[in-house]
Amino acid sequence: MLYFSRLKAASVIGACLLGLLLCLPNFWAAPNGWVPWRQIRLGLDLRGGSYLLMQVDMGAVAKEKLGSTVDQVRQDFRKANIGYTRLVSDTTADEVQIDLLDASQRQAAISALSDLLTPPDGAGSLPDFTAGGQGTNLILNLSKPAMAARATAAVSQSIEIIRRRIDSTGIVDPQIAQQGQNRIMVQLPGISDPQRIKKLLGETAHMTFHLVDETVNPDAGGPPPVGDVFLPLQGHPGQKIAVEQQVMVDGADLTNAQAGQDPQTGGWVVNITFDSLGSREFADVTSANVGHPFAIVLDNVVISDPVIREAITGGRAQISGSPSAQAATDLALLLRAGALPAPLTVIEEQSVGPELGADSIRAGAISLAVGFVLVIFFMAAFYGLFGWFANIALIANLIMMMGILSLLGATLTLPGMAGILLTLGMAVDANILINERVREEVRNGRTPLAALEAGYKRAYGTIIDSNVTALLAHVMLFIFGSGPVRGFAVTITVGIVTTLFTATVFARLLTSRWYVARRPTALPV
Repeated sequence: MLYFSRLKAASVIGACLLGLLLCLPNFWAAPNGWVPWRQIRLGLDLRGGSYLLMQVDMGAVAKEKLGSTVDQVRQDFRKANIGYTRLVSDTTADEVQIDLLDASQRQAAISALSDLLTPPDGAGSLPDFTAGGQGTNLILNLSKPAMAARATAAVSQSIEIIRRRIDSTGIVDPQIAQQGQNRIMVQLPGISDPQRIKKLLGETAHMTFHLVDETVNPDAGGPPPVGDVFLPLQGHPGQKIAVEQQVMVDGADLTNAQAGQDPQTGGWVVNITFDSLGSREFADVTSANVGHPFAIVLDNVVISDPVIREAITGGRAQISGSPSAQAATDLALLLRAGALPAPLTVIEEQSVGPELGADSIRAGAISLAVGFVLVIFFMAAFYGLFGWFANIALIANLIMMMGILSLLGATLTLPGMAGILLTLGMAVDANILINERVREEVRNGRTPLAALEAGYKRAYGTIIDSNVTALLAHVMLFIFGSGPVRGFAVTITVGIVTTLFTATVFARLLTSRWYVARRPTALPV
């Protein structure tokens, strides 16, 4: 157990030096861009930042589906030449209600709506709607399993879009995760403008292009005519515009959006580019409506209603009206990241200031230092020279643990610092087991070499069993935990691995080299 070949000894020392090399970047800034300089990042509670808990509006998901279904029913009935007297959506009952002109056309109406009433993916899936009602009354009921699948997809899509929006702002190491069925947790360490980020994440950013109904005056009072809707004009409180409900071009057809300045007016604009489908639709609608206003609608607000001067056939357009460079940049960011499938509501918000984070770091560092000193004092007082071997191994353990966390690019939080402190206390357990075993062997009359051999050999199994058990427990904690719990589990897991190496290998190497150099007749334990 105490024999180390030169190669094995060099490997142990090399591993410790590698840990020191990986740990050093945490104490200096990166010298230049090409040097791999991986550091431990500070979490929200240490660095400061914002915590947001957002909820996906599932009611809006159902409402949007019912609204799009009404449009599809209208188009399908027009193609099949089926008449009806009423076509409305009921969001409280999650259904679309249709009153046909003739009950004899009921079967033809159901056949015309086959896309809605049959599974979209063939066998094994469920249709979006089921047909009900009697006679001239036809009711399309939104399927609950299909709605549940749509809600799950909405949450997953929202997480991906939130991630793209946050990445575009340059925030380092954001934490985004689903909580429950319809909630999303967002942690943003070190942000300087939390209100801007909150606004970026809260906007649905669904952009559509509509024709303006110039024959209707919204200020005249009364409801809008069938096929129209009154929408507010951005920057003009109280003013509304009559917009046709039919979407001429959808913002989903955008491929790029960049902020810029209009060379003629100097104002800030957003330059947008469409894909092939969007370019064709945009060219068709602008060619057919030269001289008429064209409304650009973002989240049910008209952000601009320019008059079409000429046909736009290049697939490129310009959105004017941004009051500042920041507003134009944010709008371009939202359009590039894509529209959220449903609105998000902030139900919980917490902000941690940099000063509070600095206090947490100071308190954590003090606790680590005090704990470290107490452990070293205990080992030196109870085990003498062998206690100092354990202390040296403890320092190597701390260095290697920080080096591995740096290599992984881990995020250190307050629970993570508690994990480091707990690891320091657990790390000397192995050395205590070994030293107590050696003491017992000495009392039994064994020679120093035999006592050392027996002490390490008999304590080895107990050390492995206890640490592997703890390792499995913390791996499960990482798998099933979330947020700070996972950070704590990562720190402890790395600490257990480095503890096994430093306590059973590095400390044994120190003991072996001391014994070879001194050949003692009695052990200082």
